[in-house]
Amino acid sequence: MTILFAILLFSLLIFVHELGHFITAKLSGVQVNEFSMFMGPAIWKKQKGETLYSIRCIPIGGYCAMEGEDEETDNPRSFQKAAWWKRVIILAAGSVMNLIAGFILVTIVNCFLHQAVPQVDFLRTGSTLAMEGGLQAGDTILEMDGQRVESTADFSAILNGNPDDTEYDVLVNRDGQELLLESVTMIPQEFPANEEGQAGVFYGVQWATKRLTFPQALKQSCTDCVDFVRLVGMSLKMLVSGEARLSDMSGPVGIVAIMNETAQASDTTLNAMLNLLYLGAFIAVNLAVMNLLPIPALDGGRIVCLLLTTAVEAVTRKKIDPKYEGYLHAAGMILLLGLMAVIMFKDIWTLF
Repeated sequence: MTILFAILLFSLLIFVHELGHFITAKLSGVQVNEFSMFMGPAIWKKQKGETLYSIRCIPIGGYCAMEGEDEETDNPRSFQKAAWWKRVIILAAGSVMNLIAGFILVTIVNCFLHQAVPQVDFLRTGSTLAMEGGLQAGDTILEMDGQRVESTADFSAILNGNPDDTEYDVLVNRDGQELLLESVTMIPQEFPANEEGQAGVFYGVQWATKRLTFPQALKQSCTDCVDFVRLVGMSLKMLVSGEARLSDMSGPVGIVAIMNETAQASDTTLNAMLNLLYLGAFIAVNLAVMNLLPIPALDGGRIVCLLLTTAVEAVTRKKIDPKYEGYLHAAGMILLLGLMAVIMFKDIWTLF
């Protein structure tokens, strides 16, 4: 099931990526000769207008073949004849669609998540906050010394900005009525492990949790996607600096193994699916960022070459033959396929 899910996920992400190129090419008036899902011999194909739609037998990759993409042609609707800014949009659209797909996947996950809210579920035994006149189970904290508390992060931020023995006037909602608790001292205490929770040093408050509303899920998804981009950037920095090595990289085989471990570690089928979707969202954002890197054969490399050739042609007033750029991208593709083969061999070797 994990392998099937991985194949479906990769197929979806590739389809969405190529769909981005396809839609923007059509909207820009560029002729699309073929829109294919997967690679290899075709198992289904249909000609509709100028475009051949096909599904091929090897469940990897896919492509959107545009007229005159890497060669000169007299067709006025070729890729090379389109305005440079339209070509940039077409090339970038694949990664944008992957970002959108990642955002949708992580939003689905976040709609099922529960988030801690500043409402007291219970207080640990011995907590100073449970003393007479202090907090009670069910209290929702509204303000602390006049500062609004809209999340547990606000609660922590207020406490971290003051000494441990600070006294607070805490406005709470108790049984539907607002109540002001005066001079409440919040002192971190060390609690032993028991049936109420984990051991550690904290204030003895166990927060209640509620399912995220849709606006909250959207906001959290934006934060998650930004974090994904940061993680990819950190990983690339580690590769360049030498902190990470080729052995730390994973291809499709390694990712399937990670997915399997993730699913097996989940306590329920629903949590397994949510964890896999979350991992899928990270992979989608990862693909989006990687595709925009200025490496030949990738969309980012094509965009850089396009901008450079456009600038050179504007200065020299001479058209650069696109076949030279095609040679560059072909060489880049060979190197990338070689790297993928090495990583795949490493992943298979690791499994066995």
